[in-house]
Amino acid sequence: MYREISKLLLFGELGENSILENVAQIIKESENPTSDKDELIKRSYHEVKRILDLSTDCGFDTNLWQSYLTYILMTNENSFTKTCERVGSTDGSVNLFALGDFEVFRKLMHYDFSELEKRLGIDCFSVICNYRAIPKRKRLYNHDISTQVAELRAKLADAASAQEIFDIVTDYYKRYGYGLFAMSRAFRISDDNSKGLKFLPISNVDNVMLDDLLGYEQQKKELRDNTIAFLKGKKANNVLLYGDAGTGKSTSVKALINEYFDSGLRMIEIYKHQFCDLSAVISAVKNRNYRFIIFIDDLSFEENEVEYKFLKAVIEGGVETRPENILIYATSNRRHLVKETWKDRDDMEHKGDIHRSDTIEEKTSLAARFGVSINYNAPTPKEYHEIVRALAEKNGITMDDEELRRIANTWEICHGGFSGRAAQQLIQYLESREE
Repeated sequence: MYREISKLLLFGELGENSILENVAQIIKESENPTSDKDELIKRSYHEVKRILDLSTDCGFDTNLWQSYLTYILMTNENSFTKTCERVGSTDGSVNLFALGDFEVFRKLMHYDFSELEKRLGIDCFSVICNYRAIPKRKRLYNHDISTQVAELRAKLADAASAQEIFDIVTDYYKRYGYGLFAMSRAFRISDDNSKGLKFLPISNVDNVMLDDLLGYEQQKKELRDNTIAFLKGKKANNVLLYGDAGTGKSTSVKALINEYFDSGLRMIEIYKHQFCDLSAVISAVKNRNYRFIIFIDDLSFEENEVEYKFLKAVIEGGVETRPENILIYATSNRRHLVKETWKDRDDMEHKGDIHRSDTIEEKTSLAARFGVSINYNAPTPKEYHEIVRALAEKNGITMDDEELRRIANTWEICHGGFSGRAAQQLIQYLESREE
């Protein structure tokens, strides 16, 4: 194995303390009769544990060794993966290097650990090559990564030649790209950026679609049309979704990444205290072959907060133009985002019958920089009851309409008014009672 790995050219940079390189080193040392057998066993168990830990986080199953090798092919960043992400496979000399690397991976996928295990008296590698994972809930691992690794691993395991692997992998790179952006649909950024900007995949994205949000057909159409134009490379606008609490603003944005993930849409959620990192986020993703929505939930600013100036500069007004593969979608309960006080109105100029305040202009200009503003108003009592009835039917709750209406009215009084959120919470309450 050590000799095979040394032949890797494009995929040779496996990262610091690579499992693959460590296992190869163990195999090489085990061939020396004078090696410390106990130490090699200890190191073998350590690397197997690392594979198990990765498998638990990513939801690997069946053959964990092959899953790990597949994960390397999916995440390795090199000149070949970058090119394939942007334009797919093309004719060129680099393909000869890629075929050489894929022949190495073909052999590694079917590596026989029996000689190593016989020399050391262990069977841990055989176990992980024929692994049956404990059933676990999706929320305990990243379902996107698990699904993609499982599908790609099965194809690579059946490949009979380096050329087959080349075709399979380049098709994957063209469709999804490489790295974490290929395997996950939503991300946060780490608060600890002392070693550089770090994107953290969000494992448990709500599995919601726009059609699951009842009502608001015009709002959903406007949001969908803008997003589709963005995905097609046409002119599209930043979007502000504003209105009453619990009306589905955030749900609408989250639904987009479920509907358009396969079309290359990704989302980066960012919080108000991280606005100073916005420029770094944009620089990190502007050259990737994805369309990114930077999502800011519940956006608003108090009188003494000035973070909104970072956001204003990024949206429109800075020296560097916003890259064409990035849009900003924000939700807010406020139309004008920045809290305005009566004190602001003391700063007045009079020109004829026009009154203008520089302070007010400064605070309201942020909302004006969103090209599309979509209002999500609270449903009427009739619409609220229709939402409750539809959700009850969808979730298999059988109840007389009048009884359901009576309970819905009582629930609305105790839970902050008419809203889709209140309706959903009511249905969850009724489901728990039935259980």
